[in-house]
Amino acid sequence: MSPSSLDELIEALRCLPGVGPKSAQRMAYHLLQRDQRGAARLAGALAHALDVLRHCERCNTFSEEAVCARCANPRRDASLLCVVEMPADLAMIEQTQSYSGMYYVLMGRLSPLDGIGPRELRLDKLIARASDGKVGEVILATNFTNEGEATAHTVASLLSARGLKVSRLSRGVPVGGELEHTDTGTIAQALIERRSV
Repeated sequence: MSPSSLDELIEALRCLPGVGPKSAQRMAYHLLQRDQRGAARLAGALAHALDVLRHCERCNTFSEEAVCARCANPRRDASLLCVVEMPADLAMIEQTQSYSGMYYVLMGRLSPLDGIGPRELRLDKLIARASDGKVGEVILATNFTNEGEATAHTVASLLSARGLKVSRLSRGVPVGGELEHTDTGTIAQALIERRSV
């Protein structure tokens, strides 16, 4: 029988996405046996992050300050507000270096089966942010899953009812993609959302 502290560590590691019991066990043994310094660093970084990080008052992403550096940057276009599900989605859009507007991070998506509705996502806070008088267009960049589509539809309805211009990321064939290797749903959507050249 393994020590309870080891069992607790393994169970704690299972909270990570995609980590099952075997993976959690391998990680725990690796950290304890082969990388105790890495384990201590991980524990310290996690404790520090939990202690100092909060949600930005404007965009709702993680920040050490009340307003994050991105929201405080006067060079960003305050007339554009891009709504994403998670901070990782914001990071991906930033990596494209093709968007210089502001963001709002929902920290999730509508999922009635999981008990996540408009109240849990605090859509009232998003509506207040989008209605600040500076935002001219809201770009919905939620994922193209059933939940992401439902979230985009709900947010679009709420914002359109307040007279805001709302757009949605388009879908289509990936850059560098070949049609023969692209799924039919993606090709169909690309045909529907085609544009003039």
